[in-house]
Amino acid sequence: MSEVFEVLTFIMAGGRGERLDPLTRDRTKPAVPFGGIYRIIDFTLSNCINSGLRRVYVLTQYKSFSLQKHLLAGWNIFSSQLGEFIDIIPAQQRISADWYKGTADAIYQNLYAVQDCNPKLVLILAGDHIYKMNYQHMIKYHREKKADVTVACIPMPKASSTQFGVIEVDRNDHVCGFQEKPAQPKTIPGDPGVILASMGIYLFDRDALINELQLDARQDSEHDFGKNVIPQMLRNGKKVYVYKFVDEHNKPKYWRDIGTRDAYYQANMDLLTRQSQFNLHDRSWPVRTYHEQYPPIRMISTASGSGAIIDSMVSGGCVIEGGYVEKSVLSSNVKIGDNARVKNSVIMESVIIGEGAQVQNAIIDKEVVIPPHSKIGYDPKLDAQRFVLTTSGIVIVPKKTSVPN
Repeated sequence: MSEVFEVLTFIMAGGRGERLDPLTRDRTKPAVPFGGIYRIIDFTLSNCINSGLRRVYVLTQYKSFSLQKHLLAGWNIFSSQLGEFIDIIPAQQRISADWYKGTADAIYQNLYAVQDCNPKLVLILAGDHIYKMNYQHMIKYHREKKADVTVACIPMPKASSTQFGVIEVDRNDHVCGFQEKPAQPKTIPGDPGVILASMGIYLFDRDALINELQLDARQDSEHDFGKNVIPQMLRNGKKVYVYKFVDEHNKPKYWRDIGTRDAYYQANMDLLTRQSQFNLHDRSWPVRTYHEQYPPIRMISTASGSGAIIDSMVSGGCVIEGGYVEKSVLSSNVKIGDNARVKNSVIMESVIIGEGAQVQNAIIDKEVVIPPHSKIGYDPKLDAQRFVLTTSGIVIVPKKTSVPN
């Protein structure tokens, strides 16, 4: 078997994304726009392409129409004649009347796809994280350890344990246990201030995966890889190892689970720092996507001045008429009127910000029209009455909202 075909990849893209509401009211979380021109799933898919993995199934379930459109328009890049594919598998109730009951059940309901492709290894990924990983390094590590399953983890401060699944390991990176968002986590041996947070990335030997999923399906459980399948494998004496997502200095690489509104906002802001940890301009590891063709950015001088763009990312088709943009991410086809001001904000596609309007500390979803001289992000009480506020006070204006004057 060609090495290209030894690995079959599944991307889990069916989550409701309730903690990202209202950004997920009309779309599944992996389809949420990010970084101006991308969708969140583009980063996982780009990792696959850059790692040479060319047999990819995307598992969908909730509000998947926007995601399917994006994948069909922008990711139809493989040759089926060569056995390559990125295919969408919607939840189908193939085994019972149930939809996916957990991450493990999602794969279990699609074991026919594993058996049909007959890979040696099965890689399971989350479709809602921002990071760059060469999966070939993890594959090499898995083979060296002769593991039944390898779990990708990233070192995190102990204080963050209640946000993640925590993996307990010995000094040889053999997994000893799993804790789901523990208040008193197990730390890395010899480093009491650091935990290993699961990244939701699992690399299985095919036979081990099939056997463990069939066993889990007979249990009364949540059918989740972290909570159920990995502990089950430990009880059965299987070889379970951790792959640490660190650099050559053993420091954590950039990885963000943007499952919450504040995490989503901060990850966008991370792109704007002078020495950003996440470089979108790295041609050795390109992030690809699909987006419509737009004309170049246009800056127009008015009687109020020529406007300015400071520490920001501005996508194609944007027109800025004497407006002022600072530390913000603008998606395509955004219009900013004369003397309008946008600061510390994420502005999605086809938003119109009227003359003299002021927006700060906000996420404005697609196709919102902000009337002239209105303000968003300046009066928390008024904003809370009209829109959605995150825990840290970031204002979110839902898609196509009619903003009052």
